[in-house]
Amino acid sequence: MTVLTCIVCPKGCRMRIDGTMAVRGNGCSRGADYAVKEFTNPTRVTTSTVRIKGAAFARLPVKTDRDIPKDAVFKAVRLLDDLTVNAPVKCGDIILPNILNTGANFVATRTLLKEAPVNGVLK
Repeated sequence: MTVLTCIVCPKGCRMRIDGTMAVRGNGCSRGADYAVKEFTNPTRVTTSTVRIKGAAFARLPVKTDRDIPKDAVFKAVRLLDDLTVNAPVKCGDIILPNILNTGANFVATRTLLKEAPVNGVLK
C-alpha cells in the first residue's frame, strides 16, 4: 500500500492505493485518477532555465509543455546545460523540441527582448 497526498486540487486529500488499484481517502474522482497515474506511471511538468545572449537577463525560464516521465526529468534538464539561445524570445517559443522522444518540448515561459547596446556595448 502506498500513501500519497493529492495535488489535483487545494484540498490535499491523503490517499492510499494498493496493488489492485483500489484508492481510499480521495475526496473526488480526479483524486482517484491522480493516484492511479502516480502509482503506475508518474509524470511531471519540469521547469528550469537556459542561458540567453543579447537580453537584459542571463537566464531564460523554461518548462515542458506537457508531463514527462518522472524518471526522465534529470536527463531532460541536463540537455539544457550546454544550450544557449539568442534574444529575442517570446513566451511559448519552443526552445528544445521533442525532449528524449517524449513528444514534450521545453518552451520559454517569459518574453525576453533583444537588449539595445549602450555606448556600442551589449551588457
